[in-house]
Amino acid sequence: MTLTPLVYWAQRHEEIYLRVELTDAQNINVHVHGKVLHFRAQGHGAKGQNEYEFNLEFLLPVKPEVTFRSTQRQVNITVWKEERGWWERPSAQERKPVYLAPDFDRWLDESDAEMEIQEKEIKRNKLRASRHKEVSGFLTLKNGLLFVYNLVQFLGFSWIFANLTVRLFIFGQDSLYNTFHTVSDVMFFCQILAAVEVLNAAFGVVRTGVIPTLIQVVGRNFILFIIFGSLEEMHNQLVVFFVFYLWSAIEIFRYPFYMLGCFNAEWKILTWLRYTVWIPLYPLGVIAEAVAVIQSISIFDKTKLFSIPLPKAFGPAVSFSYFLYVYLILMCLGLFLNLSHLYVQRKRRFGTMKRKAN
Repeated sequence: MTLTPLVYWAQRHEEIYLRVELTDAQNINVHVHGKVLHFRAQGHGAKGQNEYEFNLEFLLPVKPEVTFRSTQRQVNITVWKEERGWWERPSAQERKPVYLAPDFDRWLDESDAEMEIQEKEIKRNKLRASRHKEVSGFLTLKNGLLFVYNLVQFLGFSWIFANLTVRLFIFGQDSLYNTFHTVSDVMFFCQILAAVEVLNAAFGVVRTGVIPTLIQVVGRNFILFIIFGSLEEMHNQLVVFFVFYLWSAIEIFRYPFYMLGCFNAEWKILTWLRYTVWIPLYPLGVIAEAVAVIQSISIFDKTKLFSIPLPKAFGPAVSFSYFLYVYLILMCLGLFLNLSHLYVQRKRRFGTMKRKAN
């Protein structure tokens, strides 16, 4: 014979809570069909160890989803109301089923339930505000550091560009051969600091590709430290002026654009320049770098600098110039990759602006 367990109920505006007094319940089957909740399980209830079941027809429609959790002493069931509201009784029949009683451990009046909802909403808002504050604090710190970095780089490259321009107007062609001794210290500082951009891209601090950034930073530092820095014969070459001038001409537009981006601000003229000046300047800069590499090949052959010594049985040392020939090929590949990256950025930027305008 199937027995009926003791069931205690309570409600909130959106849920019905049922507590079935059944110890060590097993083979629990709970489901909702229409307005009726069907329960069947084996366990130790008011009539000892038996199979217990009940069918409870609710006052109003409920959702078909039902959850339950069994503990050592009871089975807790949660049913969601189809429409939010307060029921005057749980069952469709006016006379309460004999096995059903109020759960005073969870019982709340309608006004108390409203207060409970308000308290939960206040807690959620406080938690949301706390998380927002933490995120805002992190973003503020991150944007502040990015702004300082971009500002330092802008000032450095602006000084280089202005220095070279003013010296060109005052001293004419003679100033071109003195470029390295005049601005190399600041250029060394700016290009060493540029390694931060690779780390920012790698760790997701800024949303940009790691490979294009790495190609640019490594490529420039190779020209600056290996080609120019290690060879005194290159210090007075005309190509140094063109390399430094083209690099700084690009950066005096790029870094101010990033500075404004730290505060979600935009100056349309600067945006256009940032995504346009590279079209002539970037290829010219790579050509100037290639000329510098070609000029340095004979110097490396003559000085044997960075040559790789070999055992006598294998002949003389391998000249560093062989690596430079390979590097020239890699420069062409790097130029193609970075131009493709810059073109995609430009297309995406101005395509977005057009859609916003429409």
